[in-house]
Amino acid sequence: MAEMLRIAHIIARTEAEGPGVRTAIWTQGCTIRCPGCCNPELFGATGRREWTVDEVVAEVPADVAGITLLGGEPVEQAEGVTALALAIRARGQTVVLFSGFTREAIERRAPELLGVLDVLVDGPFVAGRPESGANEPRRWIGSQNQGLHFLSDRYGPSDFLGKNTMELRLSGGTVTVNGWPVSRGMGR
Repeated sequence: MAEMLRIAHIIARTEAEGPGVRTAIWTQGCTIRCPGCCNPELFGATGRREWTVDEVVAEVPADVAGITLLGGEPVEQAEGVTALALAIRARGQTVVLFSGFTREAIERRAPELLGVLDVLVDGPFVAGRPESGANEPRRWIGSQNQGLHFLSDRYGPSDFLGKNTMELRLSGGTVTVNGWPVSRGMGR
């Protein structure tokens, strides 16, 4: 049986969700439920379409740097996310994953997942500790307590420095926003 993923939405091309032009993929469902989360509509595990890994891969343009997995909580769908990451890495693209779980918790819960990631941003979002950085904030990171782990040599610390951005899209009379406005003083 093909691995399935509960996906909330996908943006094929974004520069506001990780280094370079990437495809951002938001998973549906999160039991961590960080207070102040910017995506509380993704807490529930139902209400969104289930996709096969092949269907998700087909949404990722061949010319983007890779994918960024956000949520919801991607680690709660570890088998499908691992299969997706393997498929993306096989194409020569990178995988960045944001998780409310710590690296240690992921090692216990889904150790195989860490082996297929290029970057892991881990730890729960803490609204009272927004990322600010001493000289320059870590871009795309929500709160100071969150870790930034480089699990391959594809990226390094300098790739995650800078100010956050947000993108607005208008399609069919609907406006969507992704990224994080700098004025709020928080990330992710």
